[in-house]
Amino acid sequence: MESTASVPSDVRLAPDRAEDPYRLLFQAAAIGINWRAPDGRLIEVNRSFCMMLGYDRDALLAKRTIDVTHPADIPQDQERLARLLAGEIPSYVIEKRYLHRSGEVIPARVTSSLMRGAAAFRVSIVEDLRAQYQAERTLREREARLSSIIDAVPDAMIVISERGLIESFSPSAETMFGYHAGEVIGRNVSLLMPSPYREQHDAYLERYLTTGERRIIGIGRVVTGQRKDGSVFPMELSVGEAITKESRLFTGFIRDLTEREHSERRIEQLQAELMHVARLGELGQMGAALAHELNQPLAAIVNYLQAGRRLLQAAPPPPPRVLEAIEKAAAQAERAGQVIRRLREFVARGETERCEENINTAIEDAAALALVGAKSSGVTPHLVLRPDLPPILIDKVQIQQVLLNLIRNALEAMEASDERTLTVEAAAAAGMLTITVADTGPGLPPEVASRLFQPFVTTKARGMGVGLSICRSIIESHGGRIWASPRPGGGTIFAFSLPVEG
Repeated sequence: MESTASVPSDVRLAPDRAEDPYRLLFQAAAIGINWRAPDGRLIEVNRSFCMMLGYDRDALLAKRTIDVTHPADIPQDQERLARLLAGEIPSYVIEKRYLHRSGEVIPARVTSSLMRGAAAFRVSIVEDLRAQYQAERTLREREARLSSIIDAVPDAMIVISERGLIESFSPSAETMFGYHAGEVIGRNVSLLMPSPYREQHDAYLERYLTTGERRIIGIGRVVTGQRKDGSVFPMELSVGEAITKESRLFTGFIRDLTEREHSERRIEQLQAELMHVARLGELGQMGAALAHELNQPLAAIVNYLQAGRRLLQAAPPPPPRVLEAIEKAAAQAERAGQVIRRLREFVARGETERCEENINTAIEDAAALALVGAKSSGVTPHLVLRPDLPPILIDKVQIQQVLLNLIRNALEAMEASDERTLTVEAAAAAGMLTITVADTGPGLPPEVASRLFQPFVTTKARGMGVGLSICRSIIESHGGRIWASPRPGGGTIFAFSLPVEG
C-alpha cells in the first residue's frame, strides 16, 4: 500500500512555473516522465508520457499509477517502491505494462528514483518499448523463417570464425558428417577434413587473411570431407564471407556428391552397356558382311588347293609349285582367321588391339590380297607410297579390312569400264595420314553419294550396303574420318584419314 502522506504545494507547483527552464526541458523530453506522490497520485507528467497513454495532462493527473498499470504488473511495482521508500535501494529499473486510454497494452521500461525535499516523491522515466518489441518480434520471425529454410535445405551449412572455429552447424551438416552440433561447435573446422587437408587448412586460412588470395571463398570447388566414422566422401563446397565491425565470419554451403558420383559411374556403365549393345547390333551387319568380306581370300584358298591337287595327280613326285600353292593356301587361311578373330574382339570387348605400324606395309599386304587376278581382268594397279611416312598407331587387320573393301569396290566399279586403272596412295600432312583409293569407273550417282556410308545403302545389284558402314565405324573408332569424292576425268576417289601419333 502506498503512503498517504501529503505533498507540499511547492513541490507540485514547481513544474508549473512557466519561467522555470527545467519546466521547458521537462516538457520537451522525448521520453515519458512522471512524478508521483507516495500515495500513488500522479503529481506531474510531461507531454511524452501523456501521448504514450492517450490522455491529456489534467485527465492523467486525476489518476493514480495503479489506474494506468496492467493489473498483473502492480505487485512488482509496489514491492520495488516499498524497498525504495525504506531506503533499501537508491533506484530500480523494471519492465512493466501500462494501459492506454484505448485499452492497448503499452510495454515500457521504467527507471524510478526517490527525490527528497520538503517531502519525498518518486520520479519515473518511462521508455516506450513498443518499437523495440516489434523489432524483436520481426527479428525472431526472420530468424525462425531462416532457421526453417536452413533446416529444410539439403545442403549442409557451417559457419566458422576467422580462426577456423565452428560457430554454427546446421541439421543437414549433422546428418552429412555424423556429428551433433554440440560435438563440433567451438572446434576447428579441420575436424571435418581428411589428411593432408586437415593439417593444411589453418595455413590456407591464414594466407587468405594475410594476402586476400582466394582459393575457395567466393569461387567454390570440389573437395573431400571426412565423417565422424572416418569415411571420406566428395563434396562441393561454396564459401561466403561476412565482415562486421566486430568480426569476420565464413559460411560454407556443402553438397554431398557421393550420390552424384554413383550416378555418374552408373551412367558410364550404362553407356558402356549401350555401346556393347550397339556393337552387338552391328554384329548382325558384320555377320552378314563377313562372307562378303572374306569371299575373295577364301576363293583364293580353294583355287590354290585345287591346283595343288591336280599337280599331285599329274606326277608322282610333288613339283615345287605344289608346295608353293599349299603355302599360299595356308597363308590365306591364316589371314582369314585373323580377320575373324579381330572382328570378334571388336564386338565383344569394344576395343581394338593397336600397335605402331608402317602404313606402306599394311597397304602392300592388303593390295596383294585384293588384287589377286586383277591383271587378268585388265586392271592396272598403281601403288603410290612414300618411304618417309611416319609410323601410325592402328589395328593393322582392321585397317587392312577397310583397304580390302575399298579396293574390291573399286575393282567391281570398273568391270564395265574401258579404262581400268586403280591407284592407291598414302600421304601425310598436318598431323594426319591420308590414304586414297581411286578408280576409273562410272562414278557415284548423286542420290547415293550423300548417304554412301549409311547402313544398307549400295550401288550394287546384289550388295547389302553394309561394307562401307563398317569401314566408317572402324575409321571413326581410330579417331579418323572417311569420305568419297568424284575423280577428275571420271571415276571415284575413296579416302580416309588417321591421326599421326606425336
